[in-house]
Amino acid sequence: MGLTTHVLDTAHGCPAAGLRVTLQRWNGTTLQTLRSVTLNDDGRNPDGPLLDGAELQAGRYRLEFEVAAYFRARGVALPQPPFLDRVAIDFGVADPGAHYHVPLLVSPWSYATYRGS
Repeated sequence: MGLTTHVLDTAHGCPAAGLRVTLQRWNGTTLQTLRSVTLNDDGRNPDGPLLDGAELQAGRYRLEFEVAAYFRARGVALPQPPFLDRVAIDFGVADPGAHYHVPLLVSPWSYATYRGS
């Protein structure tokens, strides 16, 4: 069914439009970049699922969200270095036939995630 993400900016109360996300897959001890996207006005990948159908395989993945760059672009004054620069979420796909949704709720000082539906 695929892999999707959705990012909400909890500091501004809106989707994180323009936030850059990179999807990687673990191959042993190294990461292979599968794609990088810029989220649309709804805080989602503009082209649909990040991985769809047979593209989603069992294994370990990482989503990396460039949150400091996003908040700077929104005009937020961040310290140097920022408290959160990039948020990396490592997760596993056990059933590639299922839908994996990895949302991120983020501010310059905190984040939360869960397996959504």
